[in-house]
Amino acid sequence: MTEQVRRAEFHQSVEVHTIYRIPTEHRHGRVRDLFTVWFSTNMTLLTIVTGALGPKIFDLSLIWAIVAVIAGNLVGAVFMALHAAQGPVLGVPQMVQSRGQFGVWGAVPIIVLVVLMYIGFAASNCVVGGEALDDALPVLGRVPAVLLLAFISLVPCILGYGAIHACSKAVTWLSGIAVMYCLVVGFWHMPVTLLTELHGSVAGFCGMFSIAALWQIAYAPYVSDSSRYLPEDSLSVRNTFWASYGGTVLGTILPMVLGAFLVLQWPGESVVQSLGHLAGVWGAPVLVVLSLSLSIALANAMSVYCGALSSITIIQTFLPAWRAGLKSRVVLTCALLGLSLFFALGMADSFMKSYAAFLDILMAVMVPWTAINLYDYYVLRHGDYDVESFFRKDGGIYGYVNWAAVGSYVLGVLVEIPFLKNEFFTGFFVPYLHKVDVSWLVSLVVTSLFYAVVSRRSSVGDVSRPSSC
Repeated sequence: MTEQVRRAEFHQSVEVHTIYRIPTEHRHGRVRDLFTVWFSTNMTLLTIVTGALGPKIFDLSLIWAIVAVIAGNLVGAVFMALHAAQGPVLGVPQMVQSRGQFGVWGAVPIIVLVVLMYIGFAASNCVVGGEALDDALPVLGRVPAVLLLAFISLVPCILGYGAIHACSKAVTWLSGIAVMYCLVVGFWHMPVTLLTELHGSVAGFCGMFSIAALWQIAYAPYVSDSSRYLPEDSLSVRNTFWASYGGTVLGTILPMVLGAFLVLQWPGESVVQSLGHLAGVWGAPVLVVLSLSLSIALANAMSVYCGALSSITIIQTFLPAWRAGLKSRVVLTCALLGLSLFFALGMADSFMKSYAAFLDILMAVMVPWTAINLYDYYVLRHGDYDVESFFRKDGGIYGYVNWAAVGSYVLGVLVEIPFLKNEFFTGFFVPYLHKVDVSWLVSLVVTSLFYAVVSRRSSVGDVSRPSSC
């Protein structure tokens, strides 16, 4: 066995490249692997809890909750899957590639917000996963259960890309069987009244539709991180899109529908408790599968792993000569997991309110970013980027700050404010729209149009540059 082959095998088992472009000889995998990655990542207890928001928060009947979940995921996943081709083509993580739109310094505030998003998702998974494990194994207690789940998540986090892809194949079968079992048993014994009741409101439907769409849009910063090792010459934009789209849509709709059913069937109990009632004698195994193999071992691994890559990107911006390796990634992984634990233990007592507020914030910050990224990649540059410039101290041809992108992003966030509606704030235009929150749609349209105009007026190199190179 040659030294080159040994190194290639090591890089497949333990990731060492971190944020830097993946060499051709280290590329591996198949396009269809993206289906299992995104199917398994979404089959979590947190997804079930999100589906429960339809009846619990927005007062929707089962039928209207299901329609809203399906429609929202079908729409939101389009934006998520369009990011999929960027990883294999460019070979770098998603947020590194954002330097091509915002400039080397201009991308930093966006990346910081994305890191906070990763921490929020990991904390949320720890809360629901710890509750489920505590319910299945009461001898542990809630806090030890959360700590155990966090410890288990370290293995795929540290091993990185290859371990996450390997876990996704096994988890797809385990979680798929567990969720499908619960759906079949639940709908087989479901009261007919749950199907005949059609109560709800336009505002409630739009609220759940937005939550489902946002669930998919929030994955946009993950997508390239999970596809950048795939061989570029064996991919097509169409195949990559549909593998990611099919996996994330199917993997999200099934548990969200289950969540809506559970909260209507057992309205006075938590999702974890009602899931245990539904599964019967298989309650403990189902909860263990969904809390151990999903919420932590895979879903948390994805969040913390991608968060570590984004954190390295932030540090490398100010220390361009520093080349992060395995040790740096491990240290940052442990730090982010520690922060997630801190927030998880602090938000457990008011989780549903905290989680709903967290999703509202995500909606405000992620939509304008994804609009700019997709327009720039597919329309303005057609995927043609100078990857070497991403790592230059002065940003190369992209400079320090691309004011067209930064200004478009700020405008995209500001235009959301009059249309926002949540527990803490109601925008000026909301009462005139039957209390429907359309902030993300407004931001998506305005940001795309404004960036299209200002970017067309600027050349690729018309950005803020250093006075000397």
